[in-house]
Amino acid sequence: MSTAADSPYALTHLDALESEAVHVFREVAGEFERPVLLFSGGKDSIVMLHLALKAFAPAAVPFPLLHVDTGHNFPEVLAYRDRTVAELGLRLHVASVQDFIDRGELRERPDGTRNPLQTVPLLDAISGNRFDAVFGGGRRDEEKARAKERVFSLRDEFGGWDPRRQRPELWQLYNGRHSPGEHVRVFPLSNWTELDVWQYIAREKIELPSIYYAHEREVFPRDGMWLAPGDWGGPRDGERVERRLVRYRTVGDMSCTGAVDSDAATIHAVIAEIAASRLTERGATRADDKLSEAAMEDRKREGYF
Repeated sequence: MSTAADSPYALTHLDALESEAVHVFREVAGEFERPVLLFSGGKDSIVMLHLALKAFAPAAVPFPLLHVDTGHNFPEVLAYRDRTVAELGLRLHVASVQDFIDRGELRERPDGTRNPLQTVPLLDAISGNRFDAVFGGGRRDEEKARAKERVFSLRDEFGGWDPRRQRPELWQLYNGRHSPGEHVRVFPLSNWTELDVWQYIAREKIELPSIYYAHEREVFPRDGMWLAPGDWGGPRDGERVERRLVRYRTVGDMSCTGAVDSDAATIHAVIAEIAASRLTERGATRADDKLSEAAMEDRKREGYF
């Protein structure tokens, strides 16, 4: 007796996730006037862009990209960002944390990390360009605050997130209604896991920045993580730099994104490594999420991604 899974028309798990994400992109394009896609050159934003290209092919992607540049980003990732934008002929807006610091609108933190400083430039770019829908690469498996988020997440006139204002999304019916000054954050990868993302990258043969694969790099230990030295303020006295074989599971500000010891130099080795892991990528490698039990939720209430 045959089953639905035996049908040549049955969707695989990745097909279903792709179909849902493509539907979300098209829904936003039809419902909103000025969407924008957050693109940092990290793997989740790369997959989002790949899905957006599929959603609107053979036409061009009908919205620009936005990157909030902390000034402490990994050079390999910035190079990938700029190369991709140039090759695809896309429009890129860059909101610079350094510009806000130079104007005295933001101050450096004592710990040197600029990741929490991204909120003000992000909200300024959204309001200044009148973006009403902002695609982000957040996934529910990353962190407990993100697990509370809907696919369409309403933000108030100050960019803040209130979990009590989340709307039901039964049968993939998304409510994009918002008042003047408000906007909606949209998460096409909400239902994906880290493993799904990597399996999709493998299936689609998507190129990534080299730091996602094992390579020798200078790092130093801090708070249980391997951080990369740089102008952001590391290492401190007593923190010894050494050369190790590492890779990055997630990529953010150099000051708060840790590398993991790994010899996974190919995509299939990375997939095997992730399948065996019992720590989320943010839980294992993001210092900014370890500031408090509710660090991410607090930032999201202030307007963070």
